[in-house]
Amino acid sequence: MRYPDDQKQQTHDRIVKAAARRFRRKGETNVGIADLMQELKLTHGGFYKHFNSKQDLFIESIDRAFEEGAQRLEQVIRRAQPGEELRSIITAYLSPEHCSKTGEGCPVAALASDIGRQPRAVRAQFDRAVQNYAQRFVRFLPGSTDREKRLNFGILFSGMSGTLSMARAVSDDEMRKRILDGAREFYLRSFCSK
Repeated sequence: MRYPDDQKQQTHDRIVKAAARRFRRKGETNVGIADLMQELKLTHGGFYKHFNSKQDLFIESIDRAFEEGAQRLEQVIRRAQPGEELRSIITAYLSPEHCSKTGEGCPVAALASDIGRQPRAVRAQFDRAVQNYAQRFVRFLPGSTDREKRLNFGILFSGMSGTLSMARAVSDDEMRKRILDGAREFYLRSFCSK
């Protein structure tokens, strides 16, 4: 039986969405295709109608994860008072809620250590995703030139994602809170002072 083309695309999208969350939650090496497809109530063999390999799925899921993260930050920006967008981004990014949602959160905080060990094609896709992400948010960063704003984005974003990674790694709830609160205060003071 032949299925409509849009159903194939919908299935493809479901696989990518589920994989993007699972990769962020478990890391690339701890995600099995058979388990992922079973979770979606699809056949393992059906995976290969959509992707040539797990690496192809991982590359596509990187884009999905960054897009989901950007959409969440765009919502934060829309709710912010004019001129307070960066303050709102920092506050939301370094929140306990974001920290607790590994599978739905920032792909850099969740996957950076995995990406560094991936083949060049995966790392190149990650580079493009970070650059696209920066393009969306660099306008909120301080700096008198585009170059300065991009440098500030790199400093802030890498620092916040490292903070989030460390906060997720510790088991002590009070330590996690101190890490998030201290970093949030530092970045707000450093990047949002008027």
